[in-house]
Amino acid sequence: MDIYIVGGAVRDELLGRPVVDRDYVVVGANPQAMLDQGFRPVGKDFPVFLHPETHAEYALARTERKTGHGYHGFAFHAAPDVTLEQDLARRDLTINAMARAADGTLIDPFCGRRDLEGKILRHVGPAFAEDPVRVLRIARFAARFADFSVAPETLDLMRGMVAAGEVDHLVAERVWQELAKGLMETSPSRMFAVLRECGALARLLPEVEALFGVPQRADYHPEIDTGVHVMMVIDEAARRDFALPVRFAALTHDLGKATTPADILPRHIGHEMRSVQLASALCERLRVPGDCRDLALLTARYHGDIHRAAELRPATLVTLLERTDALRRPERFKQLLQACQCDFNGRLGWLERPYESPQRLLAVLAAVNRVEGGKIAAECADKAKIPERIHAARVAAVKHFLEP
Repeated sequence: MDIYIVGGAVRDELLGRPVVDRDYVVVGANPQAMLDQGFRPVGKDFPVFLHPETHAEYALARTERKTGHGYHGFAFHAAPDVTLEQDLARRDLTINAMARAADGTLIDPFCGRRDLEGKILRHVGPAFAEDPVRVLRIARFAARFADFSVAPETLDLMRGMVAAGEVDHLVAERVWQELAKGLMETSPSRMFAVLRECGALARLLPEVEALFGVPQRADYHPEIDTGVHVMMVIDEAARRDFALPVRFAALTHDLGKATTPADILPRHIGHEMRSVQLASALCERLRVPGDCRDLALLTARYHGDIHRAAELRPATLVTLLERTDALRRPERFKQLLQACQCDFNGRLGWLERPYESPQRLLAVLAAVNRVEGGKIAAECADKAKIPERIHAARVAAVKHFLEP
């Protein structure tokens, strides 16, 4: 048997990027030969084995045949007669279809190195069109390699896949998985640009697609629309290296602006609650994890109030902290403030503009936390009035803190 390092490890080594994971392909072997050498089988769908010492994954060389729609519509053939080039031919992009032999020789049958040097994302062959996940993967790679362009023929193929309805067969979990990975790349807006260009964004995330062309407030640089603003916000979250829940909240915080009646534009009265409704539906459809969903809904509902923190009265500030559960979930509240920070700075010319709301609200939260709720509860004869008494004490504490 012959063993090769393949895919992303080869690509990243040629780019001079850190190699995190190494994938191996075994040519000339069958499952029994792997078992005889101490490898342990994993999974049922693919002929993949774990090395007995390093626990790295080794896959038998295989070919694929399309049998139906979507990601799971494939039959696989793994046998000793499958060649390395046949295995590489089933991969998505030329830059991911290279291998290194044990002696260091580069095997590059589809000119992946040339496309790395030309900064081009190009599909390997027509089999690319058989897997709709690859539309999302191309977009995700565009977010990672922001200076790469998608080859025109690859973009045409992606458009054809969308028109044929292939992306409509993607399961929610896989869409979320690729979306989450793309949001965590260095330039997440590039992912959405590619999805828009091939028509997939309107099919997969119509709530986000609808934002493009919707005017922003007149005092927020009217030359950019709400969709462009949201793209700036998610890139700001990436620039600050914020966590996934913050980046997802940045993506969904303004969804309601797409439903603003035309006769009141560019104002967006009441868009927060519409944003909550749309974000909630999106999260349910994609089965978004709870931490991302909860922060997205909080950001959609309260980002306007947080922006106006300097104008809010002590009682309103305390209510804001209570409704966002800031006292019990301070770390999530900090993420909420981070999402609002990105929203504030994600505008033309506002990148370095000071944003005072987080500092003010965290100071107010500290003042509220100094209120001894347990002591108030113990001294209150009418237990039904305990929440009211604690709230009043918190308001008094904030009022005292804010007094000059």
